[in-house]
Amino acid sequence: MKFCSADHALCGISQGKEFMDKIKKVLNEEKIFSILKKNQNPSKKKVAEILKKSLNKKGLTLEEVGALVNVKDKKLLEEIFSTAGKIKKEIYGERLVLFAPLYISSFCVNDCEYCGFHARNKMPRKKLKLSEIKKQVKILEDMGHKRLLLEFGEHEKENPIDYVVEVIKTIYATKSKKGSIRRVNVNIASTTVENYKKLKKAGIGTYQLFQETYHQETYKKMHKGPKADYARQLFAHDKAFEAGIDDLGIGVLFGLFDWKFEVLALLSHAKYMDKKFGVGPHTISVPRFQPADSVNFKPKHYVDENELLKIVAILRLAVPYTGMIISTRERAEIREKAFITGISQTSAASRTAPGGYGKGHNLEQFHTADHRSVSEFISALLEKEMMPSFCTACYRIGRTGEKFMDLAKPGDIQNFCRPNAILTFKEYLLDYADKKQKVLGEKIIQKYLKLIPDQKIRKETQKRLEKITKGKRDFYF
Repeated sequence: MKFCSADHALCGISQGKEFMDKIKKVLNEEKIFSILKKNQNPSKKKVAEILKKSLNKKGLTLEEVGALVNVKDKKLLEEIFSTAGKIKKEIYGERLVLFAPLYISSFCVNDCEYCGFHARNKMPRKKLKLSEIKKQVKILEDMGHKRLLLEFGEHEKENPIDYVVEVIKTIYATKSKKGSIRRVNVNIASTTVENYKKLKKAGIGTYQLFQETYHQETYKKMHKGPKADYARQLFAHDKAFEAGIDDLGIGVLFGLFDWKFEVLALLSHAKYMDKKFGVGPHTISVPRFQPADSVNFKPKHYVDENELLKIVAILRLAVPYTGMIISTRERAEIREKAFITGISQTSAASRTAPGGYGKGHNLEQFHTADHRSVSEFISALLEKEMMPSFCTACYRIGRTGEKFMDLAKPGDIQNFCRPNAILTFKEYLLDYADKKQKVLGEKIIQKYLKLIPDQKIRKETQKRLEKITKGKRDFYF
């Protein structure tokens, strides 16, 4: 796989004025630090005004978010959390979309300080054969999963783009007795427009790539290898969009640098994408550094669990339309709190090593903290009257990019999402749930079926539920 395109002016590690001007179109470090300094002690009045504005669900400015990240008063923090929860409920409702990561190859040429796959790690590497991928996919399908996120280390020889494409095709073609994968999202290193076009043709859902840290000096310290090119990482989404991929995911690995800076940088990147593409990020992820075997990195900017919850709430206020993702890096208790204040997508029963589902493999990218099975996780959601969703409708019906944003920004996407969540969860109950879970799950379905505002859609959802009960599958609006 070629990871830099000679005809793309944004590649290269030049530190000249042209380079810096391009970076500043996405984020301006001096401006961010200035905003943080200016808003070190925001008044209660100012915070109240910002929260009132956020209820319009139009998003916030860098200045406004600069004030929120500096809030320390407990009562004001409670207001931030409650306001974020209200916005999350109005846009995303009770739904929580579930997925699983599938690690395909741990071969990697990069030597990143925080990653278990770093090049200095001498543990044996693993690259899945297509036959092994089929076995992994069937295991995941038998858990009930419909959506996967593929993870590859960066290695031109071991993980070329044609291999990535074959993996995607293999996954879509692999079906168990009860299930199939309906959406494949992909996380691979920055590559060429030509290669992104191949991913698009293969049926990729979201292309996800994190900047890890937006602070240039820290980024340089954290990375060795092709990934050390800050601009290549930062402008990967531009190339993907040029290739026709309009569902894009961004994120930060919290703990590498000051989280307040990173939150403003994420917002700045989101605004850049929205302005340039007419499409903001489909998802924003909030992973927090977790240890891994052979990783000696000790974060100087450690983010505790309360700070992580604050990050989730503020991002929900700042970018209300975007899907927000939290992974099994975090403990169950923290994840469940985050679901209330902002998270709309999450992984379940994750493994972070190639071949990790089943017998497993020793080399993990990082350690997880939530080890519940899919069934245990879903039962916990139902106890809190949340709706597990396995929906993949938007991607499959072409409701992506600008079309998706036109519905997501005003909150109208829920008109499709609630019925689709109900339909996909009904499949799960019939195909995978035990008797106790079925009883509780049916109560949740009936509760939210009644809350579908459009009478026509509600009646059609009821008809489709009856067809699913009789053995039909894969209905969506």
